[in-house]
Amino acid sequence: MNFDLNDEQIMIQRTIRDFSNEVVADGVIERDINKEFPREIFRQLGEMGMMGLPFPEEYGGAGGDTVSFAIVVEELSRVCGSTGITYSAHISLGGAPINLFGTDEQKKKYLVPICSGESLGAFGLTEPNAGSDAGGTKTTADASGDDFIINGNKCFITNASYAKHLALTAITGVNEGKKEISAIIVPTDASGFSVIDNYEKMGLHSSNTTELVLEDVRVPKENLLGKKGNGFKQFLVTLDGGRIGIGAMAVGIAQGAYEKTLQYVKERKQFGRPLASFQITQFKIADMAMKIELARNMVYKAAWLKDQGRPYSKEASMCKLFASEVCMEITNQAVQLHGGNGYMKDYHVERMMRDAKLLEIGEGTSEVQRMVISREVGCY
Repeated sequence: MNFDLNDEQIMIQRTIRDFSNEVVADGVIERDINKEFPREIFRQLGEMGMMGLPFPEEYGGAGGDTVSFAIVVEELSRVCGSTGITYSAHISLGGAPINLFGTDEQKKKYLVPICSGESLGAFGLTEPNAGSDAGGTKTTADASGDDFIINGNKCFITNASYAKHLALTAITGVNEGKKEISAIIVPTDASGFSVIDNYEKMGLHSSNTTELVLEDVRVPKENLLGKKGNGFKQFLVTLDGGRIGIGAMAVGIAQGAYEKTLQYVKERKQFGRPLASFQITQFKIADMAMKIELARNMVYKAAWLKDQGRPYSKEASMCKLFASEVCMEITNQAVQLHGGNGYMKDYHVERMMRDAKLLEIGEGTSEVQRMVISREVGCY
């Protein structure tokens, strides 16, 4: 087994680490307080060629691999979880389904602007009554001549305010009493399409989380993504890739909290000694370092399996589940080790703790991940 990153991956890691330290970190607390979306950061990422990193060069991508994608998500999230989730969703939820299931014509029309960063990637799946039970979709797409007429609501959709189009799931018919769910690409400026950005969130304040309202939105049938009725299968595949992104994001936030805490316990003195000199502190730091390394290895393994074209659903769920729960644990300990300062915004770790919680919920809750894993190991 070879755990070394290749030269290209090392270059990407160094580039994004420097960019995160010098650009993303600048004003991160203010963006969180003011709920300011980091538009300039993503403009620069587009200029760097990162917005289409894992997609084919013929559509404006960089032809990179999933491990490189995970590295970018981790390095951005290490400094700013909001930037990390925006990038992860842009690639894994916005661009990936079009790349996986779109026609050449659809890719030229819809994937190219995602790769350039002209349009941020978004994916319309979750609904008010269809979260963990995504099959409970109620949004409909009724055939009308050469068009679909779409009606419904989507909630908790990342990046939609900055997306020129997105793929969403809708019921296109009923077969033998079962919903026929399809995926359809919908321009966000279509008549009857509203993007509402007014959520009050616990964390990830600089990311864009929206509600979508579709009232008689008419799109041509040529916007059908993949085969009619395959939408449920398509979004399951999409979510597998997205879970690698969430795992990488969890590793990044945990790494950031660990670094802030390690620095703090070396400098902070109590009872005339640095906190780092107390064995209880040393043990907590050791546990942080160990669990981050384990989580990172799981993320990289899932990414590597995906790049090899091998099954990776189980590993994607495992890395997402483990990394997100480890991240929540580590950020909690980071706040604790900072004491009263950990509760203050200036020390960053309280923001990281708030940001971490979403990772146990989004892209399938921890409970759903355990369902997936138990199925994959043959429990039922």
